[in-house]
Amino acid sequence: MSINRRVLLLTVIIVTTSIASVKLSTSLFSRPLNRLLTPRIIRSASTMAASSANSASPSLMFEVRKSSDRGNADHGWLKTFHTFSFADYYSPKFQSYGPLRVINEDRVAPTTGFPTHRHREFEIFSYILNGELTHRDSMNNVETLTRGDVQYTSAGTGIAHSEYNDNHTKEVHFLQIWVKPGISGLKPNYYTRHHASESKRDILVPIIAPIETFPTDATFAKEGKNEPIPIHQDMRFFASILSPGKSVGYTFRGEGSRLGYVHLAQMSGYNPAKTTAGAKLLVGDKEIREGDGVFVNGGKPGDSIEFQNVGDIDAEFVWFDMGEHYTPEQKI
Repeated sequence: MSINRRVLLLTVIIVTTSIASVKLSTSLFSRPLNRLLTPRIIRSASTMAASSANSASPSLMFEVRKSSDRGNADHGWLKTFHTFSFADYYSPKFQSYGPLRVINEDRVAPTTGFPTHRHREFEIFSYILNGELTHRDSMNNVETLTRGDVQYTSAGTGIAHSEYNDNHTKEVHFLQIWVKPGISGLKPNYYTRHHASESKRDILVPIIAPIETFPTDATFAKEGKNEPIPIHQDMRFFASILSPGKSVGYTFRGEGSRLGYVHLAQMSGYNPAKTTAGAKLLVGDKEIREGDGVFVNGGKPGDSIEFQNVGDIDAEFVWFDMGEHYTPEQKI
C-alpha cells in the first residue's frame, strides 16, 4: 500500500472515531442524570436518604393506625375512640398488641361518668390530658385527678371502681389503657403519680416500668411524686411533649424481640374526620396526625427510633416498649 493511501485511511479512522465520541458525549449529557446511575447506586442513595430521614434501626417495621379507622362512638355524655376492639366496636385485626389490650381516648362531659363496675386480671391506668377525673374504688381510694396525673390500678383478683367528671362546666379528656399482667392472682394495688407538662418537655419520661427493673428490696409509695410505677409485665410506658422542630430518640430495652406503639393525643379537640388538625409527629418514616398511632415491630434490644415534631404546635404522645414474652421474677 502506498504512503498516500495509508495516510488517507488513517485520517478516515480518526475522523470516524471523533464523530462517534462527539455523539456519545452528546448522548450522555442529554440523558437525565439518574439514568446514568446503576440501580445499585440509586438504591444506595435512596437508602441513605431514608436512613437520614427515618433515624430508625433498619430492622424496624412501621404500620400506621389512623385516628379515623379506630372504633368511635359519640354517646353524648361520652365521646370515645378505641384503638382495639372494645364495647360495641369489634375488629378481628385489632384485638391487642403484645400485652397491650386497650387504648381508649375518652372525653367525658361535666357531671357524668362511668358508674361502679368490676375488673380483674388487668393493669388499668388513666393518663389525664385535660380536666378532672374523680376515681373511687373498693380499696377505699378516692382521688380527683388533673392534667399530668397518672392513676394506676392493678385489678389482680378483683376490684370495683367508678370514674366521674364531677366538674360542672368542663369535660375531662384522658387515655384509658389496659395491659394484661404477666402474673395472675395478684393482690389489687393502687398508685398515682404526677408529671407536670414541663417535666415532659422534649424528653421521654418513664411512667411505668417492669418490677424487675427495681431493686429487690424496693418499696412503692401509693401516692408517689414522679418515680415510675411498677408493673408485672415486660412493658415500659413513656410520655413526652415535643416542641415544634424538636426530636427525641429512644433505644429499645428489655430482652428478646420488642414491640412498640406510639399514640399521638388528639389535643386540638374531638375530631372523628378522616383528616385531623393539630400536631404532626414523624415516627421513623411515618408522619402521623393527632389521634393516629404507629405499631412498631421487628425490634430487638439496642435498636433505636426517633420521634420528631414536624408540625407548628406541641405534640403530646405516649410510647410503649413491650416484649412478647414475660418471665416473672418477683411479686410486690
